[in-house]
Amino acid sequence: MSSSSFSSSSSTTEAKLLTLKTSDGKTFLLNEAAVTKFGFVKQLVDDGCDSGVIFIPQADSRIMSTMLEWCKKHTDEAATSDELEAWDAEFVKDMDQGFLYHLLLAADYLNGTELVNLLAQKVANMIKGKKAEEIRQIFHIKNDFTPEQEEEIRRKNPWAFC
Repeated sequence: MSSSSFSSSSSTTEAKLLTLKTSDGKTFLLNEAAVTKFGFVKQLVDDGCDSGVIFIPQADSRIMSTMLEWCKKHTDEAATSDELEAWDAEFVKDMDQGFLYHLLLAADYLNGTELVNLLAQKVANMIKGKKAEEIRQIFHIKNDFTPEQEEEIRRKNPWAFC
């Protein structure tokens, strides 16, 4: 079993480390100061349920590493909002759709609101200005409407098909 660590401050001797375990059995050490980015883990800490290993079934080690990379950057007190915005844009820029999906699920599971918002914006940008058929292709969605049903929808909602 391998272990990775993440510390949001330079002093890990005073700060308590939490152990997160991913779906593929890898463990990660998370500085307690960093849990503010993940509401689920923060709630466990607040409730005193942080003495053991916290299992995160929605994340494998690759997803968790990426989440903690984002968390590390966003807990860096020296980073300005402009730097974070540029870093976030680069972070999601070439992200593969499947990976984006799994990262979004894991961030949502952990109640990582800021990360969820960033990833949701990436998804929104992917479909912005696209026609329904293009969106279906992007997300591999089968069109289960008959041509007649589709025509009726277009007639009732012309604003949605501009």
